[in-house]
Amino acid sequence: MSVKTISGYMQFMQQELKSLYPATEIRQFSRIIFEYLAGFTATDLLTKGDVELTLSQIEFLDSCVSRLKKHEPVQYILGEAHFLDLKLEVTPATLIPRPETEELVMWICENVDTTDAKVLDIGTGSGCIALGIKSQKPEFTVEAWDMSREALKTAKSNARNNGLEILFDRVDILSFEPEEKHFQKYDIIVSNPPYVRESEKKLMEPNVVEHEPHLALFVNDNDPLIFYREISKKATRMLKEGGFLFFEINEAFGDEVKQLLSGLGFRDIEVKSDLSGKGRMVKARI
Repeated sequence: MSVKTISGYMQFMQQELKSLYPATEIRQFSRIIFEYLAGFTATDLLTKGDVELTLSQIEFLDSCVSRLKKHEPVQYILGEAHFLDLKLEVTPATLIPRPETEELVMWICENVDTTDAKVLDIGTGSGCIALGIKSQKPEFTVEAWDMSREALKTAKSNARNNGLEILFDRVDILSFEPEEKHFQKYDIIVSNPPYVRESEKKLMEPNVVEHEPHLALFVNDNDPLIFYREISKKATRMLKEGGFLFFEINEAFGDEVKQLLSGLGFRDIEVKSDLSGKGRMVKARI
């Protein structure tokens, strides 16, 4: 079969990448890339396999395959990722949004029944959590902080591109003290902070370790809960009475995070499993 057709190129991708990735992941790459390139759905890839590719399309696909061979995430290659119903710009300064973070956003939206909540997303990265909440709950006032100028630039671009109004600020939560600038308390604080221990690097895929921002991923083994502790302590002063604190967590630290929150006076603490059965989310009230 000619490599100049969709089916032919998909077979070519399988052959070129089979020593590096599982076949299911290569098929996923194909689907994502062809959707980006020509708007093809998964069904189109099955029914329009004999469609011939243009020279410029083949050159683009060749470039994608070359970069995939270097373990570069497909989302960085294309410069975009999908999150809920949103299309987001992603760069090496931001983490690639994960499905479990979508689950966290939906959990938040399902648990908060007020119509005018004030929300703070700490460590926003691409803005996926803040934007996801705002898209689901347009009546909420949503604020997003990050210490990275590049991440904030990307998050602001994503807000503009999706027509969503978010208040952004550059804040380092580890050095921030609420009394310095905080006046109005929040109904919800949420964070997906760095939580992967340095010792876990060897267990992770090269496309993550070699390309995604370490500042947003890793914490020192000696103090893996540093962000949870600092955010939780400050949240006791920043949340309204009865306000919610939500975290995405390392599945290895569910009990420790619960104990931390309980010791600070939080109540109704719940660890929730993601669709893979891993305890990856925590909810608590002050």
